Amino acid sequence: MKRIIFCLVLSSFLAPIAFGQKKLLKDIPGVVSYTYRDDFAKDVPGTLDKIKSLGVTNIEFSNLFKKTPEELRALLDARGMRCTSIGVGYGDLDKHMDKVIAQAKALGAEFVRIGSIPHPGDFKDLHADVVKQAAIDFNKFGKTLAENGLTFCYHNHGPEFKPAGELGDGLLFDYLVKNTDPKYVSFEMDVMWVYWPGQDPVALLQKYPDRFKLMHVKNVKKGLERGGSATFVAVGEGQIDMEAVLKAARKTKIKYYYIEDESKPEFIDAQMPVSLKYLEGLTR
Repeated sequence: MKRIIFCLVLSSFLAPIAFGQKKLLKDIPGVVSYTYRDDFAKDVPGTLDKIKSLGVTNIEFSNLFKKTPEELRALLDARGMRCTSIGVGYGDLDKHMDKVIAQAKALGAEFVRIGSIPHPGDFKDLHADVVKQAAIDFNKFGKTLAENGLTFCYHNHGPEFKPAGELGDGLLFDYLVKNTDPKYVSFEMDVMWVYWPGQDPVALLQKYPDRFKLMHVKNVKKGLERGGSATFVAVGEGQIDMEAVLKAARKTKIKYYYIEDESKPEFIDAQMPVSLKYLEGLTR
């Protein structure tokens, strides 16, 4: 009898080890509409069906593909899918805020994000004066969106990781974080566009655990030099340690994760299932 009791007690400890590992990501990640940009441009309902067949039901739209918000929402609802975030331009928020709010609400989105700060010259040449003005505008945009039940996010694309220069210590990104109100301004981390300019996504998540609310998950081919031309691959097959990034992300306020594959369209159908399998197989 004692031996039986001992075995039962031992098994109660071993069972969680063998069978109790929890998935690193609670939900199946969403996808950014840009991933399927060519498909959506040709056939919106068919592309939604393709995405749904992968088990993905959450989409961040940065283009309505000639549909009205109401039409797109009806297509999503009919498939049990949803739009949790929309991407718009800086000028849309600056000059057409009412339209953006109406569009977001019609789609059922929770977040509104922009991915660039307008400035003269090359995309990579972001100047201190426009970053300073952007921080002011972000607070204004975020406050208005918050008053309408929406959350504003800024999505990084690399130029923000230049030294802040006349704006103080750190990087331009640090200035944006420190000079915006956490009540109104959040951030969407694009993992690749943190890593490619030379930064560490894990360190950035640890530095600002409460400011990131969304994440674009993507990876680049091994062997390529950071900062150069990028070739995108399935999430688990690139040079970024995505498992380490996502484990760090679990300790932040990130609510939604979206796969964004910037590969040429002919590679998407092959790579998306591989990315999803990798992400769903990660455990805590």
